[in-house]
Amino acid sequence: TAAGETEDPRKVMPRAIRAVVLRLVVFYVGSVLLFALLLPYTAYKAGESPFVTFFGSIGVQGADVIMNLVVLTAVLSSLNAGLYSTGRILHSMAVSGSAPAALAKMNKAGVPYGGIAVTAVVTVLGVALNAVVPASAFEIALNLSALGIICAWAVIVLCQLKLWQLSQRGELARPDFRMFGAPYTGILTLIFLFGVLVLMAFDYPVGSWTIASLLVIIPALVVGWYLLRDRIHRLAAERAAGVGASH
Repeated sequence: TAAGETEDPRKVMPRAIRAVVLRLVVFYVGSVLLFALLLPYTAYKAGESPFVTFFGSIGVQGADVIMNLVVLTAVLSSLNAGLYSTGRILHSMAVSGSAPAALAKMNKAGVPYGGIAVTAVVTVLGVALNAVVPASAFEIALNLSALGIICAWAVIVLCQLKLWQLSQRGELARPDFRMFGAPYTGILTLIFLFGVLVLMAFDYPVGSWTIASLLVIIPALVVGWYLLRDRIHRLAAERAAGVGASH
């Protein structure tokens, strides 16, 4: 998404990717490492933030309120990023023929309001879910989003492996900024993602049902692809013809 929004992705993307990796190492891996070093693992429990547990152990009053504010801020930021990226992705899908044409519409400021509106409607389903099963709503949402993220990244890695394979055949040139250790790091990533799915399957009942939903989701995606394949190819041919005519 970021590569499509910047004027010079060759210069911007390597810098952005390195910054994201550094932040993950410092703020996520670093904080978990500190928790493991400062308190025994038995001190942490489900249903309470490890930050709250830690600050409570050193006598910080109101740690739960502070952390709730931090979490809410992070969630709102994530929601905003999700609305932005999903709206752009739906717009791209609509342009390519993979989604309804109405989602390709943009306002004068270049905002894909159709995709953003659809995304906003879907987020409201989370409110309804919380009203019906408040005890499990967060875990259900977390598992479903994790499933989408895992599948999306698996496809991205598979595409990267395909591009590496094509480069080995000499059909395209590899970019200057390359995946470290490719293709082995990509294969290890796929194994790791598959392992996460296996662990989710053993997390009964929410995780098990989430993995079971793949029995419906995967066939639906395959059927959807075959239904839209001709339309996608036709639009691609029309765009190619248009570009050729302009030259």
